[in-house]
Amino acid sequence: MRYGLVVLCTLTLMSACSQHYSPHPVFVRTSGAPFLKYSNGEDRLGGAKMTYLDTNILLKVVDSFKTDYIVQLSKFHTAYIPKNLTKPDTTHEKDYLTSDWKVSGDSAFDYVTILLDEKLPYQSLQQINPSRIVLDIYGVHSNTNWIANLSSAKEIKNAWYEENEDDVVRVFIELNHRQHWGYSIFYNGNKLTIRVKRQPPVLDISHLTIAVDAGHGGDNIGTEGAKTRIIEKDYTLLIAKELEQELIKRKARVVMTREKDTTLSMEERMQILRPLEPDLLVSIHLNSASEDTVQGVSTYYRYIGFKPLSVAILQHMLELGLKDYGNIGSFNFALNGITDYPTCLVEVAFLSNREDEKKVTDPKFRKQAATKIADGIEQFLHNL
Repeated sequence: MRYGLVVLCTLTLMSACSQHYSPHPVFVRTSGAPFLKYSNGEDRLGGAKMTYLDTNILLKVVDSFKTDYIVQLSKFHTAYIPKNLTKPDTTHEKDYLTSDWKVSGDSAFDYVTILLDEKLPYQSLQQINPSRIVLDIYGVHSNTNWIANLSSAKEIKNAWYEENEDDVVRVFIELNHRQHWGYSIFYNGNKLTIRVKRQPPVLDISHLTIAVDAGHGGDNIGTEGAKTRIIEKDYTLLIAKELEQELIKRKARVVMTREKDTTLSMEERMQILRPLEPDLLVSIHLNSASEDTVQGVSTYYRYIGFKPLSVAILQHMLELGLKDYGNIGSFNFALNGITDYPTCLVEVAFLSNREDEKKVTDPKFRKQAATKIADGIEQFLHNL
């Protein structure tokens, strides 16, 4: 009986593993605006995203689930990627190594460059106290015996690695400042590059470029008011324009994702912002709930290093007498997924609540909301 139980357990385990391992793996490369997901779970914002990726990164497909491929990142790590964000590749399975590193800077950014044999997948996260960027490179062994640290690097305090798993190299980048100001990850040939944004030399709103995003627009109307049936896309734009004027009054440089009733995808918004390199982003939305008693203001962040901005804005928005709906982290909104600069989504009030809806229709309230968001940005800077 014991032997039969062992055989049964072994067969069950093999069956479970076969969901992730194929005897004849297929390789693909990332395309479009690729990202990995932790699972096949879904909600209105899509599955929980693991990381955004550069294009042309090699992935090993081991299974398929509806519109996703299941990819084997390393021996103990799998992820999901939408099939439409991949293209076929003829690469055969190999062992890949890291080589030499360099830590350097130019007039605006610091860089960590890591030479690899292939464009391999990665995942990054932020740590605080101390402030660090941590990057896992999957499917690779370390052969790095040389990390050149140049004096041109100003924000990067230390850079090192560990290989705690046989085929995952973990990169640590420790920062000189407490606040994360953003980073981007991309390949230049087979050089994996982490571009680290430095803290602005003057922490004053008049020296910053601030991006303002009016949520929804065009074909994407958002939610509707409980009583008046006002449309979210119209009022996010009105509040965003008030915020633009308030920030300009404080001598900030402001860039807008939209200034009229335009249909824009999340990717198009990111493409607009990418070359403008703002110092931070605020996205304006109006909330909705199935119960009309739910009301209040809330702010949203995804990465722990960007939380201070959302906290400061919420604190000042509460001065308007709005109920506290909370500061929400790990939020899977596309613009919160950007790592290049701190981001905050502001759900100003609930259109599904008549009391909140009445506030939103009041031009005086919209101007006050814009003022409080700007106050929050200034508080964020002051706290540094």
